[in-house]
Amino acid sequence: MKRILLLTLLALLVLAVGAYALVQIEQPGYVLVAYKSFRYESSLWGTLALLACLWLVFFSVRLLFRLLTASGRVVNPWSRHNRTRRVQLSAEQGLLDLAEGRWERALRHLRRAAEGDSQPLMHYLGAARAAQELGRYEESDNMLEQALLRQPQAELAIALAHAELQVGRGETAAALETLQVMRERHPRHRQVLRQLQALYEQQGDWSALLGLLPELRKNKALSESELLELERHAWRGRLADAGRSGLHAGEAALQPLTEAWQQLSSAQRNDPQLLLAYAGQLRALGAEQEAEALLAKALKRHYDARLVALYGELAGADPARQLQAAEGWLKQQPADAQLLLALGRLCLRNRLWDKARDYFEASLGVLRSAPACAELARLLAHQGETKRSNALFQEALGLQQQPLPNLPLPA
Repeated sequence: MKRILLLTLLALLVLAVGAYALVQIEQPGYVLVAYKSFRYESSLWGTLALLACLWLVFFSVRLLFRLLTASGRVVNPWSRHNRTRRVQLSAEQGLLDLAEGRWERALRHLRRAAEGDSQPLMHYLGAARAAQELGRYEESDNMLEQALLRQPQAELAIALAHAELQVGRGETAAALETLQVMRERHPRHRQVLRQLQALYEQQGDWSALLGLLPELRKNKALSESELLELERHAWRGRLADAGRSGLHAGEAALQPLTEAWQQLSSAQRNDPQLLLAYAGQLRALGAEQEAEALLAKALKRHYDARLVALYGELAGADPARQLQAAEGWLKQQPADAQLLLALGRLCLRNRLWDKARDYFEASLGVLRSAPACAELARLLAHQGETKRSNALFQEALGLQQQPLPNLPLPA
């Protein structure tokens, strides 16, 4: 624009100089242009003025054309500019509606944006989700099919979104099939592996999840700490399944659980969390003596308050020896509230009522916990101290509602 103005001023200057020269110079010169039947005659300055006028007309027409073209983008609703702008506005409004949960509006805007955009993937994915939220599953799938037709190179992204929507509908078998196909085509893709992991967890398919762990670790789909916790979680689930399968197996009740336990590595069988899960399943199957022996051996190697808490609830083969072992740990852990609670419970099992009371009092002196309050309240109730017993029961209820184990009490 500045250049046009400059040229216009230059042309006007030339015209002014030419006009002045025509007036001042007596012999302005002569120009003759002849071509076939065409003949042009003029003075030199008249010719220069004509050229300047033609130059000015040319740039005026050019400027007018640019102005008309620019205004046409605004005035003409079917121009490329306005079509792109409409797509942009539909996409922006559709995404806003999607985020705010206005599913019907989101579906309408995003579908319109997808139809007008050369790269419609994200619009179709949003529209598919909106249709799903409206319960229109067939339309949701159709949006994904359209996305695949328009952008076939985005097959993986579309499949991952489809699997997520299938899980949301409760179609876990279909989602698993979708993800397994993608796993075959993209065996090292982290998101495929992560979605498979989440689906196996949801289904409780612990064997499949344990089988997936090496790939998750190899492809660094999760951090090492996350992998370790996931592995523990999977084995806890596997042990729980094995325990449940043995509930109605009669004499062979422990076999599935024992076989599952033997599949763990030596390091895993020393993990306190997995030890706790295994001992808990043994207890549920009535094998309390086996659970007590397992925990006694583990606690001898390494003290853990979580194991001690369960140890105090188990009925071992020899209650006196069990109490003696626990009192041996007290030398290194004199202020452990869980150990003191466990000792009180073991004293009850050995019918040492006053000693049990002392241990419960000591546990509460370290930490006011609901189980210790409830155990002491129950003991005091049987010893006739009703008032304090009621106060402790109320305190226990205020701290946490948790059932007490079935233990002997004085008559």
